Amino acid sequence: MSDKNTPAVVDALNALLADSFALYLKTKNYHWHVQGPRFRELHLLFDEQAAQIFATTDLIAERVRKNGAATLRSIGEIGRRTSIADDDASGVDADTMIGNLAADNKRLLDQLKDVKTAAEAEGDIATSGLVDGWADETQQRIWFLEATLGY
Repeated sequence: MSDKNTPAVVDALNALLADSFALYLKTKNYHWHVQGPRFRELHLLFDEQAAQIFATTDLIAERVRKNGAATLRSIGEIGRRTSIADDDASGVDADTMIGNLAADNKRLLDQLKDVKTAAEAEGDIATSGLVDGWADETQQRIWFLEATLGY
């Protein structure tokens, strides 16, 4: 492995970082606005998941920097790079929130697979190894969300 990776690894990591920030904020949005008979359960679930997502953002950005590249610098850049759609609607029902988050976590899992592919192509075992843990966490979030909907 060379000291620095090709732009493919860095680009995949920055796309993952943008999606992670967008998913974090969307999850917090739902945490703040969920209502209904399952309020407490979902309020706590969304907060737990948001904290887990946020915890990965610094690790992702540091992998970019360790690879000798610049990472995201602003909310605007996150907005331009993310594949996670905003949800600015008011009155979103709980089941829609859960379904949206499950789908968005699946999108994040796809980003993780892209990072894994790029890292392995470059022999970047450190990035590849980190992705395994992040993928497991993402799969667990998907499982919890889908189980909550009865899938």
